[in-house]
Amino acid sequence: MNFSFMSAEKDVKFDIKINYHCNNHCLFCVQGRKREVLPFKDFNVVEQAISKAAQEGMTKIVLTGGEPALHPDFLKIIKVAKDNNFESIQIQSNGRMFAYLDFCVKAIKAGANEFALSLHGHSSHLHDFLTDAPGSFDQTVQGIKNLKELGQDVISNTVITKYNYRFLPDIARLLVSLGVSQYQLAFIHITGQAEDNKEKIVPRKKTIMPYVKKGLDIGIKAGRSVMTEAIPYCMMRGYEKYIAEEKAIPESKVHDIDFIVESFNNYRKNIGKTKGPKCKKCKYFSICEGPWKEYPDLYGWDEFKPIAKK
Repeated sequence: MNFSFMSAEKDVKFDIKINYHCNNHCLFCVQGRKREVLPFKDFNVVEQAISKAAQEGMTKIVLTGGEPALHPDFLKIIKVAKDNNFESIQIQSNGRMFAYLDFCVKAIKAGANEFALSLHGHSSHLHDFLTDAPGSFDQTVQGIKNLKELGQDVISNTVITKYNYRFLPDIARLLVSLGVSQYQLAFIHITGQAEDNKEKIVPRKKTIMPYVKKGLDIGIKAGRSVMTEAIPYCMMRGYEKYIAEEKAIPESKVHDIDFIVESFNNYRKNIGKTKGPKCKKCKYFSICEGPWKEYPDLYGWDEFKPIAKK
């Protein structure tokens, strides 16, 4: 998974990865084989990091991984965030543990109040293939249903791949029917498992765009908050206001397992993403971040057409 988004505000969000263990084995997982070498983050280390973030004035926190719900101290960690007066406590999850209603109740009681669950297909056949985890679709869908029945705010993310881009409208319709308040269509980031599988799993951006826009239209018509990630402005004509990077992703400090990124916005703009030789001619040059740098290494820059300045 690679998403963490809330309404854009000036305050910094604290994003902490508490483990890399996961019960899915997604073909596109950016974390690669970290689950095999990195342990669960020690509870005392997590507690100290959360306390420090609170002292720095942060009021929003995201618990992520891996699959954070698998951490043996998951509920205790949520409570630590609540005890440190974080107003928003988001859980970024594949949603499978939330298929158990009693687990949902415990997480909410501990203090979690926003749930970001990932859904990558409109059917068990597609989703379970991409997650390489039989039964994961049914559990994730049930998790969304459980949380909505308990009155919780549920948002969602879908990673766009060669296998699911034609079904983005179907996925959007499913998400709307499940009652999510917001969904994001994020282009695959070619690192980790995605890099290992790039020849078979990474589509061309120009190919996916009609389906991306139809997927957005469904949410727009239903009155939901919708957005894309890692799709440059030149491909989003008429849909520029649904680009997440500039308008919907707040500044964040990332506390990884073994390192800290003080500003993920700076990392994303200056290290993670790139711009091509013709980008300076585009009227959106100053605000567009361009694609993740691995994409043009695979497909080049021919499909990116700068929008003329008036």
